[in-house]
Amino acid sequence: MSETNQFDINKVINDAKSVLTNPAGYYQTMAKSGGFVEPLIFIAVMAVAMGVISAILSLFSSGAGGMLAWGFAAIVILPIGAVIGAFIGAAILFVVWKLMGSEESYETAFRCLAAATAVYPVMAILSIIPYIGTIIGIAWLSYLMIEASVNVHGRERKTANLVFGIIGALMILSNVSSEYAARQMADRMEDFGNNFEEYQNLPPDEAGKKFGEFLKGLEEGMGEQPQ
Repeated sequence: MSETNQFDINKVINDAKSVLTNPAGYYQTMAKSGGFVEPLIFIAVMAVAMGVISAILSLFSSGAGGMLAWGFAAIVILPIGAVIGAFIGAAILFVVWKLMGSEESYETAFRCLAAATAVYPVMAILSIIPYIGTIIGIAWLSYLMIEASVNVHGRERKTANLVFGIIGALMILSNVSSEYAARQMADRMEDFGNNFEEYQNLPPDEAGKKFGEFLKGLEEGMGEQPQ
């Protein structure tokens, strides 16, 4: 990202391509300062692209209306969440890099993270593969932070590999567990929806029993962990 704040979609696309195909080269030439406007625009564009892809993929989902509604809502929700998350994530990275001995500013940390959001559209595509998409996406982000550590913050690659390897592994464990719980809940909600008409025709006591079994199964499903 250069130091100009003028929006240029072609430059945004070229920067994203550079991050994805030559991250070391990109981070070596990345401007460390120049304000927050340009990296914020980059994050927003990548998040919108991610939302559009999610919306398109939701059209082919078996989850009917719910997934479709979420897919199109993602076009608005993801950019907002991505921008807020970037400020928080950059603060965490700033502390991590400081502990690693970097003397770079918070803005530099923010720009490093902003560039890494180039993987968002790819992560949206990979999300069609349960769990594997999450693992690849987080591993890719961790790799980009390693390149930023070496080429922007001047840290030893061995140290960067260790630090972000551990952080990446912890994030993978957390996100895979969350994805598993979410998928379990979605499956049970879909089953309940498919049987809802049948429950309506049952006597009140029998319907209450069925609903209780559903809630119990939902609770057990959320408590299970992937093997």
